[in-house]
Formats: sequence, structure tokens, C-alpha cells
Amino acid sequence: MRILITNDDGVGAPGIAVLARRVAQWIDENPGNEIREALVVAPATNYSGMSSAVGDVFDHPSVNYRRHTIAGAEGIPTFSLEAPPALCALLGAIGSFDFQPDLILSGINAGANVGRSVLHSGTVGAILTGAQLGLSGLAVSVQWGDDVHYDTAASVAIEVLEHLMAAPSRTLFNLNVPNLPAHLLKGVRRGRISTAGIVKAAGPRAGGEPLGNEGQLPLRLGAATPELGDVSDEAQDDDGALVGSGYASLTLLRGPHEDTDPALDATMQAALNAISRHLESAPEV
Repeated sequence: MRILITNDDGVGAPGIAVLARRVAQWIDENPGNEIREALVVAPATNYSGMSSAVGDVFDHPSVNYRRHTIAGAEGIPTFSLEAPPALCALLGAIGSFDFQPDLILSGINAGANVGRSVLHSGTVGAILTGAQLGLSGLAVSVQWGDDVHYDTAASVAIEVLEHLMAAPSRTLFNLNVPNLPAHLLKGVRRGRISTAGIVKAAGPRAGGEPLGNEGQLPLRLGAATPELGDVSDEAQDDDGALVGSGYASLTLLRGPHEDTDPALDATMQAALNAISRHLESAPEV
């Protein structure tokens, strides 16, 4: 099994170092003499919140890279790219580093990726990108706080990894782990994506003055922030609520795909007919 490791916090972030060291240990613990290899391809700097963006590859059709070494994982080739996580995943997945991965391991992100933040997360965006190429993936995040327990998240991730390997291709997991030592973790539960968002509101503007030609909109952040805000209004099996109560949350995701819901067939046909009528009536140029 060949694993491509990436993240959105950058190649120098502590989370990816802990994860790479745990994967290196997993490689060394190989009981069945199966193929176990790994490669790190991660952004050179922090690209949090970039979702599945690849940047302007048309105006900039080349990517700078640099080789690195992660202490404790010296046997895993490591490269940084001046690119967001999705492009790192893409270039790593198509064999740009003479390595053809079977799945993508993304993280460990410094802060939970729960609720609607999964849409905006670069950690999640990396595995969504890999799925478009047929790869399965696991995004790993840990709740932010003092003395972040990346080691707990890494240990849980390795256990998930074993089962992900046997799953059908394009299987995607989003794993969120509370910031707890391993012995205090209550367990792991299947989590639903909650309605919590990153931005709850913008403003209000002081005194209700009308907007000028320029200025600032102060953001009020919601529960789906790295610190994990108030999740008291979530259901018990929502991802944020699980993490807040001391459980790791594991959620299955699905990347972009055609919507084949029969209930939308009439809407689709009406749109096709309207466009066709417009094209038929358009004057010749």
C-alpha cells in the first residue's frame, strides 16, 4: 500500500510531522511483508481554507518544489510545493514524484473540520481532489487548544487507515478528534455533518450606518472554528457535538458528482427546452 501524505497547514506544521512519524512506524511494523510506502507532498506555507483550489495554473504552468526531511520519518521522501493542498494532492497522485499512491492521508489539521467547514477545508479538499482520480482518502483534524494532542489523532487515524485500504476506491473519511490524551478519549462515533459554519455573521455595523465605498466587515465566527465553539444546539450525533463531548467523529464524504435525482428531471428538461428555443430564435450573425 502506497500512501500520499499532505496537509493544508504547510510542510513545517507539527501535525504533518506527527502523522508522518506514525506512518513511518506503521511501515516498520509491517507483519505480512506487504508493500508499505509513503510520500509527503505538502504546501510550502499555510493554505488553510483553500478547499479544492489549485490556483491559476494557466498563467503559472509550473510549480516550485523543495526537498525536506521530517525528523523521525527520514525514510519517507518529503517535498514542499508552492501550491495549495489540492494541487499537491493532484501532482502527487499522478506520479510526478515517481510514486503512484493508493490513497491520500491529509492532516493532521490544527483545528476541527466539522459542519459546513468541510466545504472550505484544504485538508478535506485534498482528499476530494484525490477521489476525482480514483483514490480513497482520509482527512484528519484535531480540536485546537493548549498542548494539542496530535499523537492521539495520529493513533486513531492509523486504525481507520487499515479499514480504508480494504474499502472501494474513492471512499472518503473525515476524522475529527478531540484535543485529549488517548486515555481520555471516550471512543469514536459515526458523525453527521452539522449545520455549524465558519462565519456566523458579518457585522453588525456600528449604529447601522449605510455601507460606504470601502471599509471593513468584522466577522463573527461560528462553531466550526479551530477552537470549536458552542455546539449545544447540535444533535448528539452531529460531528461538532461528538468532538465537544469527547468522542472522535468519523464521517463518510462524497466528492462532486452528477446529480441523477429523478425529481430534477423536469427542471433539467425545462432548462434544455428554454435554451433550445432561445438558440433557434437567435438571429444569424
